[in-house]
Amino acid sequence: MTTTTDLRGSVPGEGSRTGPGGRAMLALILLGQFMAVLDVNIVNVALPTLRTDLDASGAGLQLVVAGYTIAYAVLLITGARLGALVGHRRMFHLGLAVFTAASLACGLAPSVWTLVLFRFVQGAGAALLTPQVMSMIQRDFTGAARARALGLYTAIVAGGVVVGQVAGGVLVSADVFGAGWRTVFLVNAPIGVLLLLAGPRVLPPDGRAGRVSLDVPGLLTLTPAVLLFVVPLILGHELGWPVWGWASLAAGAGFLAAFVAVERRVTARGGRPLLSAGALRAPRMVPACVAILAGPGSWGTFLFTTTLHLQGDLGMSPLESGLAFVPCVIAFGLVGLTWQRTPARWHRRLIPAGFAVAAAGYLWVGPLAGGGVAYEALTAVIGLGLGVMSIIMTAALEHVPAGDAADASGLLLTMMQLANVIGVATIGTLFLSMAEGSGSTRHAEYGTGWALAAVALAGAAAGLLLARRPRAGAQ
Repeated sequence: MTTTTDLRGSVPGEGSRTGPGGRAMLALILLGQFMAVLDVNIVNVALPTLRTDLDASGAGLQLVVAGYTIAYAVLLITGARLGALVGHRRMFHLGLAVFTAASLACGLAPSVWTLVLFRFVQGAGAALLTPQVMSMIQRDFTGAARARALGLYTAIVAGGVVVGQVAGGVLVSADVFGAGWRTVFLVNAPIGVLLLLAGPRVLPPDGRAGRVSLDVPGLLTLTPAVLLFVVPLILGHELGWPVWGWASLAAGAGFLAAFVAVERRVTARGGRPLLSAGALRAPRMVPACVAILAGPGSWGTFLFTTTLHLQGDLGMSPLESGLAFVPCVIAFGLVGLTWQRTPARWHRRLIPAGFAVAAAGYLWVGPLAGGGVAYEALTAVIGLGLGVMSIIMTAALEHVPAGDAADASGLLLTMMQLANVIGVATIGTLFLSMAEGSGSTRHAEYGTGWALAAVALAGAAAGLLLARRPRAGAQ
């Protein structure tokens, strides 16, 4: 006899945090997550005024944008392990405090290089903060409550990227108190302070930590591996893909091999590796990681290239180009918040179907690149397809042991950041090259659409593995 696994949980609501206390906790941690995601892109539309105000070079501007992402991606898995080591609530508060202080420092920065420094610190704070959000959802919510929380979480993670562009345009255009670009950073300070004051009253106390240790050898090999991989991908196109970039990628591969060897040795000696085997061996974790690479990778690249097109050939302002993505965000959030109401047997099948819809939408990016209502409707179709990200994350975490939740959350978040970097560095470079060669961003949209469709189809293939019927006896 076959069974159907309901991703909402086999015992909906049992043991979950519900009522005002649970809702207040979820609102607080998701707002912290939202600020961290928002700051990935919120600075983009402020770059022209920032360049003028601080007399910044192109490399300096690139590092203002990239510094945050670099620190964020490099330290996410370490942040997850530190949460398990000292307590998720404590680490959430520490990360939030670092993020808030660094945001204030960014807003008051007297030069571009001090701003770059504080952006790295801000990214480090976000890396300490964000893994605790998923870990606390995994720890304190079960059944239908967990599924709803994960749906909101995924909508925040993906939607925050677009909202960052819109919010940046609004804040810079408003020019509150003549602060100009500084408002995109200063806005975080009062919100962060309020969350820090509310946290001790809303977040449940950490229990006694188990026997968790920080894998220092793993940290010392994984950190340079990610850093050497991410930096050339972010800066490569801007600097013309110099030789040092390729050497950095090769060195990154060497450190990654060393990391694998170190982790095997730690496991063989009975230690706790930085990335636990339990998290990697959890059913569907590997295909879920592939799908996550395809989802945010194509999504982030679509936002990047389409924003350039809207502000290029179509001549939109930063605010107008940000608002053009509103239908996409609404459609994405609609799927993320309502998929649990569909029959249980549909849940995993929605994943490959969603990627197929997104792939079909990407194919029309070029033909409809003239703008107008049809183009905005197209963004809604793509958002509708990629709204299955919350289902992917729920499926990935469904069978992860509670003790491995921190490692799994750090892995998934790192995959999301790397997916954005890889997508923009590869397909984004294709777009820029085609635009420069033809003198038209509309022409570049054709090639970009085909490439994004191919990535979405790879996600659909991974989704088919996630949709496979569970083996007999599986939960």
